[in-house]
Amino acid sequence: MAELKFTSAPDSDETYQVGDAVEVLCDHERDGDRVRDWLVGTVVQVDPKMIAVQFQENVYLTDGWMVPDHVLWCPKTSRQVRLYRRKRKSKMRPRQADAP
Repeated sequence: MAELKFTSAPDSDETYQVGDAVEVLCDHERDGDRVRDWLVGTVVQVDPKMIAVQFQENVYLTDGWMVPDHVLWCPKTSRQVRLYRRKRKSKMRPRQADAP
């Protein structure tokens, strides 16, 4: 059996992992209209240079074709992909009654 030699350790510092929620700037449907905006999806595959993101909504390629499996492939270094950060709802504290 051939012996494998590595010049460096495999990169374990991946930005994206399978199961991560990400936002992708892409064409999709919103309220029956086609828009180009950020859409939240889930990373389903990570390759050395690309990630596959699956969406619940219909997404479209730039030439207008709908993606039948709802999965877009994006370069890891694309500026059109970012980790999704849930927007925190501000909790309003109830006002305390004025003390006499």
